[in-house]
Amino acid sequence: MPKFDVMISQDKIAERVREMGAKITKEYAGKPIVVIGVLKGSFLFLADLVRSIENPLTIDFLGVSSYAGTESTGVVKITHDLTKPIAGKHVLIVEDIVDTGLTLQYLVENLKTRNPASLRVACLLDKPSRAKVRVPLEYVGFTIDDEFVVGYGLDYDGLYRNLPHIAIYRGE
Repeated sequence: MPKFDVMISQDKIAERVREMGAKITKEYAGKPIVVIGVLKGSFLFLADLVRSIENPLTIDFLGVSSYAGTESTGVVKITHDLTKPIAGKHVLIVEDIVDTGLTLQYLVENLKTRNPASLRVACLLDKPSRAKVRVPLEYVGFTIDDEFVVGYGLDYDGLYRNLPHIAIYRGE
């Protein structure tokens, strides 16, 4: 049986996501936003976040991979690209967790070449102790210690994304 220790409750996540949505709404002040979810981990966070944003918005997804088991490989692969151009648009990248920063750095650099009007990042979890590079994070849900976490979209080899909270994965 897997072992988990709850780190962030479902209620705390919901409250923080609402706060982030209100801040994004205010800072974009009615401007339309292209919200780009980083698959697969961000999908639950993105769904809740966009329901808390009152600006007009569209949603697209980027699929990336850089993990094998509990470790980042450091090699970023795009597995699914955007379906529409973002040139001249206000873009918000929505990421589940920023660990080494390498994946996010790659994404930001890649998306900047597509000439958006602005490009900002919202992440649910920031793990600064593991950072190899620092990318500006305009909206951060929670800063966490160096623990391998699952739940609320985050996984261990595809499992446990459906947990309603964030939990430290302690193994089988």
